[in-house]
Amino acid sequence: MSASLFLIPVTLGETEINRSLPPYNREIIVSLRYFIVENERSARRFLKQTAPEIIINDLTFYILNKHTSPEEVSAFLQPVKSGHSIGIISEAGCPAVADPGAEVVSIAQKKNIPVVPLVGPSSILLALMASGFNGQSFAFHGYLPIDDDCRIRTLKTMEQRIYSENQTQLFIETPYRNNKLLESIVKTCKPATRLCIAADITLPSEMIKTKNIGEWKKNLPDLSKRPCIFAIYK
Repeated sequence: MSASLFLIPVTLGETEINRSLPPYNREIIVSLRYFIVENERSARRFLKQTAPEIIINDLTFYILNKHTSPEEVSAFLQPVKSGHSIGIISEAGCPAVADPGAEVVSIAQKKNIPVVPLVGPSSILLALMASGFNGQSFAFHGYLPIDDDCRIRTLKTMEQRIYSENQTQLFIETPYRNNKLLESIVKTCKPATRLCIAADITLPSEMIKTKNIGEWKKNLPDLSKRPCIFAIYK
């Protein structure tokens, strides 16, 4: 295979590597010497857990965050010109999905660099699979607005799409604001609208439950500091 950009999924939390990542991913990881990562410390830990024999100090890490310019991203891909493949590692889940790695992939495509996505956990798809909602038409909105009024308007717009377009709506929040978002959902959406809460996916504490808003109101779970995906549908 020619030098490529490999998209390397990461576990969704403190869980065994072999529970959610296939052995082939390990084969690819040990063959790479260049990595584009969000956080070097957590990337090093993930690589060592995946393949303990890796000599971390022999690797080169390029840091990707919101301050990284397109010019810097383009420079990260220079090793490909010398025949060296590169791996992108997200903080959790699949790179380039609700993730800054998308910018790297975009530039790689423009440069005709082969892009190879590896199999791994996507909290978005896992939540959708387990929700019981429409899996043929859905939209993922990422983070909703922090401002109360804007968030309520966004929730109302998404709820309208459920009924007018028969489309599942998925979104996330920063874990420490989950409870506030949940309160907004149950106050804004219709009692009959169904809400799926998927928390700690693939972890021992995993909880994936679908109920209508009226039922959730009777007993709201504490979601503070738990990674969650929210989905609403009719």
